[in-house]
Amino acid sequence: MRRVVSLAAPRRAFRGTSTRLLLKLDGPELEDIAHQAAADALMAITGRLDKFRGEARFTTWASKFAILNVATKMNRHFWRRHEIPYEQEDWSRLASRFDVGPEGEAQVREFAAAVSAAVNENLSDRQRLVFVATVLHGMPMDVLADELGSTHNALYKVLFDARRKLRIALVADGYLPEAPASRSV
Repeated sequence: MRRVVSLAAPRRAFRGTSTRLLLKLDGPELEDIAHQAAADALMAITGRLDKFRGEARFTTWASKFAILNVATKMNRHFWRRHEIPYEQEDWSRLASRFDVGPEGEAQVREFAAAVSAAVNENLSDRQRLVFVATVLHGMPMDVLADELGSTHNALYKVLFDARRKLRIALVADGYLPEAPASRSV
C-alpha cells in the first residue's frame, strides 16, 4: 500500500503550494512535511477504501489524498510561522486588494473605512475575530478552527452571520446596493 502513496505526489504538491505561499523549505523540513503528508494520506485512503468506486485509476484516486494533505499541511505550516496578533488590523490591506486607478483610490479607501467602522459597530467579539482573521489576514478557516479550539463549520456559521450583518450595515449606509428581492416560484 505504501507504494500507492509515494513521496513524489506530496513533493510535487509542495512545490506548487510553496511558491504560492512564498515558502522556501528544502532538505529535512521538506522531507518531514512530505513524509507526514504521505502518512496522513495513507491513513485517509485506508479509512475510505470502501468508498472507492473505480471511476478513476486507484493510484489517481489515492494521489488526491496526498495532494490535499500537502495543501493542508502547508497552510498550517505557513500560519505557524506567520502569526498575526488578532488585535492588529490594517484595513489599508483590504483597500489594496482592489485594482483601481488613482481616481478610484479615494473611494476604495472610504469603503475600507466604512467596512472597518461596520465591523467595530455591528459584530460581536467572536464575529469580529473570525472576520478579521479570515477576510483581512487571509487565515484559512481550518487553521483558525484549530487555533481557537472550534470546528470549521462553527466558524463558517460565525463568518456567515458576520457577513450578513456587515451587508445590512453597508446597505443602510449607502455603500452597497440593496439585494434584489428573492422570488418564490
